[in-house]
Amino acid sequence: MHAGNGQSHPIDNSRQLQRKLYLAAKKCRNRRFHALYDRIFRPDILWRAWQEVKANRGSAGVDGVSLEEVERQGVASFLEAIRADLKAGTYQPRPVLRVYVPKPDGRQRPLGIPTVRDRVVQQACRIVIEPIFEANFQNHSYGFRPRRSAAQAVRAVDKVLLRGWWVVDADIQRYFDTMDHELLLTLVKRRVSDRRVLKLLRQWLKAGVMEEEQWRATEVGSPQGGVISPLMANIYLHVLDRYWTNQFSGLGTLVRYADDFVIVCRSKMAAQRALEEVRQIMKKLRLTLHPTKTRLVEMNREGFEFLGFHFHKRTDRKTGHLLPYFGPGQKAMKTVRSKVRQITDRGRKRLPLARIVDDLNPVIRGWRNYFSVGNSTKKLKDLDRYVWLRARKSFLANQGNRGGRQRAGFPTWFERSGVEHFYQPGVCGTGFERSRKKDNRQAV
Repeated sequence: MHAGNGQSHPIDNSRQLQRKLYLAAKKCRNRRFHALYDRIFRPDILWRAWQEVKANRGSAGVDGVSLEEVERQGVASFLEAIRADLKAGTYQPRPVLRVYVPKPDGRQRPLGIPTVRDRVVQQACRIVIEPIFEANFQNHSYGFRPRRSAAQAVRAVDKVLLRGWWVVDADIQRYFDTMDHELLLTLVKRRVSDRRVLKLLRQWLKAGVMEEEQWRATEVGSPQGGVISPLMANIYLHVLDRYWTNQFSGLGTLVRYADDFVIVCRSKMAAQRALEEVRQIMKKLRLTLHPTKTRLVEMNREGFEFLGFHFHKRTDRKTGHLLPYFGPGQKAMKTVRSKVRQITDRGRKRLPLARIVDDLNPVIRGWRNYFSVGNSTKKLKDLDRYVWLRARKSFLANQGNRGGRQRAGFPTWFERSGVEHFYQPGVCGTGFERSRKKDNRQAV
């Protein structure tokens, strides 16, 4: 599986393949690719797939085999067994393991965890076929794509809001659970004609889910949590993207991140028509917009949330013009406060303070990295104050009732504790603020 001395690294080989497939698909947008399956079980592709699955971590599937167990038993033999099954055509995926994760509103989000073996095969398949579809994907699609991010999506929304006054805030009801399998495979066939690849995709869609030791068939949908699911989701909603680019872009600007999207329009009439056109496209895709969560937003009166950020307009003190602003939304603030509160709860007072700091820092770091764009300074500082108060309670609980001397010692301990900050001067929002000054001059 490893490259020998003097040979190019396997990842370099796989990237060369991706580049060739992308350029070929870009050159001829209607070409259907047929010789793909054998490339999925190439040793360099499987090795890269393993590395990427390992980097994403994740727990074991229905077979109970974890990433650590694969490494103990030997990665080379694990990948060779996969290669032999794929080459012989005997590979059969296992059902995904159904688990639930809590949502900020108290409900639970269903996730499907494939086995490590199936995740590797899915990732290998994705490495091979993704460049073909990337050649067609539209620029306004940002979710789960190479070199694209949520930060780029929210900046795109902020930019078009300079001249946009009405927004279609759309929500697809149970998107991942309701994708039509046959329609999805028909869309894949527009670019892939290799029957063995299509068989793989169908097997994953029909593998079913295991919940409380009971198997349940999956007639529609693609479980969230599968490695291949994000690509399948983008292929499915590429229909919306193409319709919008080719027929309705004059109504407003579409910005999409996976199944979350907004359309920024200049007038109420354009927004109303945009919403109606989206409903018609959803019918073609056999999807439904959520009846209460989908709405029209008048930006000079209210705001909306997109990818965890709250967007609104307010009067600029220097120019007197209404300008767009965005920062962490209420749900995001509530969620991170809840995490901080759980980590610093009195029930953990017997833990070493260093352990609490180690648990806090990844939460702070991840949240800061995501929300450092936009107009987030005030809320980041608010969270720093909240962490200070919660850390103080943890410190005092850990020290016990020892009087004012311990309270007086907290500032020194906190300064030396290594607790990270949500707000970092010179990092959070600075590049965005510089670009905003230029955009503001062009807003009117």
